[in-house]
Amino acid sequence: MRNGSVRTARARPSRYGLLAAVLVPALAALNLVMVPAAQADDIHDREYWLADYGITKAWETTKGAGVKVAVIDSGVDASHQDLKDAVVGGTDVSGAGSADGRQGLGAKPEHGTLVASLLAGRGHGGAPTDSPKPDGVVGVAPEASLLTVSTWLGSPNPAGKSTNDQIPAAVRWAVDNGAKVINMSLTSSSPSWPQSWDDAFLYAEQHDVVMVAAAGNSESGISQVGAPATIPGVVAVAGLNRDGQVSTSASTQGITIAVAAPAEKLVGALPGNNYADWSGSSGAAPIVSGVAALIRAKYPTMPAAQVINRIIRTAKPAGGAVPNSQYGWGILDAAAALSADVAPVTVSPLPSLQEWITIHRRGTQSTSATDPSATPSAPATPTAPVAGPTVPAAIAPVQTASAVPALVVLGFGGLLLLVCAAGTWQVLRLRRRLASGETVTEKPRNT
Repeated sequence: MRNGSVRTARARPSRYGLLAAVLVPALAALNLVMVPAAQADDIHDREYWLADYGITKAWETTKGAGVKVAVIDSGVDASHQDLKDAVVGGTDVSGAGSADGRQGLGAKPEHGTLVASLLAGRGHGGAPTDSPKPDGVVGVAPEASLLTVSTWLGSPNPAGKSTNDQIPAAVRWAVDNGAKVINMSLTSSSPSWPQSWDDAFLYAEQHDVVMVAAAGNSESGISQVGAPATIPGVVAVAGLNRDGQVSTSASTQGITIAVAAPAEKLVGALPGNNYADWSGSSGAAPIVSGVAALIRAKYPTMPAAQVINRIIRTAKPAGGAVPNSQYGWGILDAAAALSADVAPVTVSPLPSLQEWITIHRRGTQSTSATDPSATPSAPATPTAPVAGPTVPAAIAPVQTASAVPALVVLGFGGLLLLVCAAGTWQVLRLRRRLASGETVTEKPRNT
């Protein structure tokens, strides 16, 4: 740490996984602002995104009560004054943290608390929309409940448990403990992911969970969207600057981006009742996750596919034709996502992981980790390519025929070609002889 600023190191090859680069928190810059509780009254005023992106308007309908959101991150300080009563459960999947997931871990131990506060911070000293106004950080869904799942990211895990093991375990635990939304403010420099992740993310898809992930930050040396934001069905979130344009430092580009949200000049909670100015798509993701929680609170029976559809179809178009590699379908509009008249859908507008596995895992999939009683979601028609080899939109099954008829057909065809070729040669030879003036007589046949 120098001059109160911490910057994420350039991604390096991992010693503990199959990813091309170590999985890291999607945080660009962090400027510590140590503010005593008595002087935290200006923190809430700096949350420009609450009004500018329609969140305060959305609060007229709901603040997210009754919805559980899992934060898969570095751990959450549930004792922070702005997170009082917000965290209702947790676990550690790294083997190095506390059993309840509340201990900060890894290269950025404060990261999970920052993310959680933007998602479901309660503030303190007042209600989010009442007078007197609250101090501290008020999240997008201030009445939602949080589940914290601590992981060890960004540096070698002293417990030796790899990222490849931690992430699927975290996703599965979140689903089994009632999460309706999962937030993953983490990324890598690789668009691909280990096959060991397939079952867990498919498990979440089949259990009607909205999954949200950060796109990553170019300032961290990442030039393209990385996993898990490239996994089909995951809502990949790009970062915007204060002017609502795609950030040049706190975002990346990629064909899997679904929507864009604020990622610069953010403020969040730090462990120990402190606060920080920060930036990164790590902050954009929980803002979108918070909106997903608001939608699920207003429409408790709405399937995840429709929740995702409402978020992206009500986004304000930006960057030209949509979807595009910078803004996805556009800029988040929370008020419209909750109140606009959006036609219902039966499948998610994002590609289906079930379909991707069938095609890209050579037509096979592991079912050992999925719930036998779960009904797989219907495959969606991809609106954009996803990571992996290019394949036709539809692949017909190959029928295996008997070898003998095939050889007969091929043999007859070859013989026919030879006969035709011989006849053509004889015709051409006869024409050349006639053209030269040669007398041609037919040889008598034997009878």
